Amino acid sequence: MTDTTLERPGTGIDGASLSYVPAQIPALRNGDIIPMSLRSVHFVMPGGVDDPSAPSGGNAYDRRVCLDLPGFGWQVHKHSVAGDWPRPGAAARTELARTLSQFPDGTVVLLDGLVACGVPDIIVPEAERLRMAVLVHLPLGDETGLEPAVAAELDAREREVLRAVPAVIGTSDWAVRRLVSHHGLAPDRVHVAAPGADIAPVAPGTDGVSRLLCVAAVTPRKGQHRLVEALAAAADLPWSCVCVGSLEQEPEYVAELRALIRKYGLQDRLELAGPQAGAELDATYAAADLMVLTSYAETYGMAVTEALARGIPVLATDVGGLPEAVGRAPDGGVPGILVPPENPAAIAAELRGWFGEADVRRRLKAAARSRRVALDGWATTAQSLAGVLRRLPNEPRRAA
Repeated sequence: MTDTTLERPGTGIDGASLSYVPAQIPALRNGDIIPMSLRSVHFVMPGGVDDPSAPSGGNAYDRRVCLDLPGFGWQVHKHSVAGDWPRPGAAARTELARTLSQFPDGTVVLLDGLVACGVPDIIVPEAERLRMAVLVHLPLGDETGLEPAVAAELDAREREVLRAVPAVIGTSDWAVRRLVSHHGLAPDRVHVAAPGADIAPVAPGTDGVSRLLCVAAVTPRKGQHRLVEALAAAADLPWSCVCVGSLEQEPEYVAELRALIRKYGLQDRLELAGPQAGAELDATYAAADLMVLTSYAETYGMAVTEALARGIPVLATDVGGLPEAVGRAPDGGVPGILVPPENPAAIAAELRGWFGEADVRRRLKAAARSRRVALDGWATTAQSLAGVLRRLPNEPRRAA
């Protein structure tokens, strides 16, 4: 088993260097905070953002910042627009256009990129009169499993939207570098507001080694099939694994995954538990010894910091913003293991090391517990967003 260094230059999905280092919004001074009655932001989000049966990192982020932004001088007005985003039908398009049209000129509007980035014909004209910021949880073209023509179309639509608005927000330094480089955006218009984490009690685990946990919607982008293949290659080890996450988003992929589990005879050891929340999810985390995440693309990885907030080490693919989420403990210790993408054999090898090397386990657990107390909270996220919103120009900009 090897510890993977996280100190590496940013790279794009195509491996190109992303040398731009995002500027951080300065912390607000007490004198900068204006009573919330004087500042309002209208937050446009996808429908179902509050649906407990369809949890996602983006939904959790949106909900949480709505709660925390008022502490930094912004009254939040939520607008959930139902639709098959980012490729909505006519009814959803009409509802979004109606929602935006009701805002007076100069209104501050924060839009979830899933809603905004696929419909430039609606967003770009409104950007000429509204003070808009777009929050990009994942670039649309980076979703796994899209037909090339569809990915290219979504990518072009997103570029048109992001070039038209005065502020774009990414959820990690990597994501900001990616957006600046890929879409040719002015660096001073793209900002970081990384997800926060709520510190939770340290997870006691099961036996300190054997209980594996994956928290992610079961979709091609999350790559659970690679996890199944890795676990099959390490079937002689005494592991058990539970995958927590929606089974409704990609039913064909779920069916293929269940068939793969049956093929390797892992039905009694690997559970697809569906979505969990509240006390049930807390109990699942408490029983975990190691978090595993085998995604193809992530702009950050909130499940990683949720695990670290409980002192659980992480085994994850080395993609996108995941190295930032894993991070380092204050003493420099690495609380996780990063493996190359597209390599189930590497995952299996690291699992063998996890089971076989007690010193490595102790070092990872110590680093995870140290990283736990150094994680930024959601107030930091809200403060970053508030800084972006208050710096929006008074006059909307014309599309580039």
